[in-house]
Amino acid sequence: MTSPLALLSPADVPSQALASSAAGQAPLAPLAPLANADQVVPLVQGGFSRWVNLDYAASAPALRAVADQLGSVLPLYASVHRGASYASEACTAAYEAARYEVAAFVGARDDDVTIFTRNTTDALNLLASAVPGDVVYLDIEHHANLLPWQARGDRLVPARATLAETLAAVEAELASRPAALLTVTGASNVTGECPPLAQLAAIAHRHGARLAVDGAQLVPHRRVDLRATGADYLAFSGHKVYAPFGAGALIGRRDWLDAAPAYLAGGGAVREVTADGTRWADAPARHEAGTPNVLGALAVATACRVIAALPAGALAAHESALLGRLDAGLAAVGARVLRIWPDAADRVPAVSFTIDGLPAARVAAYLSAEHGIGVRDGRFCAHPLLGRLGCGDGAVRVSLGLGSQADDVGRLIGALAQLRDEGPRWTYGADHRPTPDPRPLPAWANAPSGTAERVTSPCEQ
Repeated sequence: MTSPLALLSPADVPSQALASSAAGQAPLAPLAPLANADQVVPLVQGGFSRWVNLDYAASAPALRAVADQLGSVLPLYASVHRGASYASEACTAAYEAARYEVAAFVGARDDDVTIFTRNTTDALNLLASAVPGDVVYLDIEHHANLLPWQARGDRLVPARATLAETLAAVEAELASRPAALLTVTGASNVTGECPPLAQLAAIAHRHGARLAVDGAQLVPHRRVDLRATGADYLAFSGHKVYAPFGAGALIGRRDWLDAAPAYLAGGGAVREVTADGTRWADAPARHEAGTPNVLGALAVATACRVIAALPAGALAAHESALLGRLDAGLAAVGARVLRIWPDAADRVPAVSFTIDGLPAARVAAYLSAEHGIGVRDGRFCAHPLLGRLGCGDGAVRVSLGLGSQADDVGRLIGALAQLRDEGPRWTYGADHRPTPDPRPLPAWANAPSGTAERVTSPCEQ
């Protein structure tokens, strides 16, 4: 492999080396500046291309405003709470203001509590430790909203052929015997389909249960309002809302969280400790032991503020237009788009598909290596759902966001058409990776030995 690459910017690459844009596309431009705007990547056949990021559902890039805000805070970064220094007081004020801002962004009620966590998975595991009774959940969930309940031995409801039938099955299960909580995805990370939260909250409440929402895929695309929907708990991740700095949040009813065992035993979660025992603090401190991720919390709050400032309806209109182009393009190249329910009317722009005769991993590797297009392949930490949809070997997922534009969709569809008509122009191994792969990784991605090996997570299988 040639010498490692520094992080590329457009200024580093001659304009004639960039891959051409798709012709004839209307200028659906990004809605907000991103920290990686106009990033370029090397191609296996030589030259460079503007990186087309179609993997927002996995992790969204940082907003420029988020990166700038953290740069402003870093000179005065200090540990929060109980510090007497000016820096500590400033960071404490900013941290608690971030808590308020996140709560306001999701329409939290006055008596709700906002707890900063690592991510959605962490938030849902925290909630699982606090629920004082049975939980009802569906088999279409991301593992973050499936494994904690499975581990508790809670009650799984298989999704039905239609959304209407699924809602009826959920109601029948809640009516059959008491449950404390119904938990659902706000938007599928596989298909983008959104179940009706207000209707689900009404169903849960009618049978004495509460509703928790896995908002990881919903919050980046729709304004979620706990008051308006009646949902009792919401979990989401900063790295899905353009703040990839290791923080997420759980927002919701205080009583269960005040009564639950401390999520982590440690400093900051207590009122008083003696040699004989401990008196724990109420939430949120009860569940935020140790030094909190102040920068992550500030990043999440900043991203919420940027999204909230977009003109009303702008994000939904932008993504709807792009999703329409994507649906039409995938149909034109003969892709099979995955859907859970034919009667689910609302979708966010996360679309999974297969192409007959082409392994998903080969399609994804080809798009990256030969076209500079980033997508996701595999089972997306939703193994039961992929099995239900007949895709036990995985699928390809395309997901859009604030930085997406019409040219991104055009580039993808053009590359898929070329693959269908001509096949790949490079060679790929049994693991579907390009062979050889002459693209150097950035210098900061090098292993200590100086080699730059690409690794695959077991969750991608």
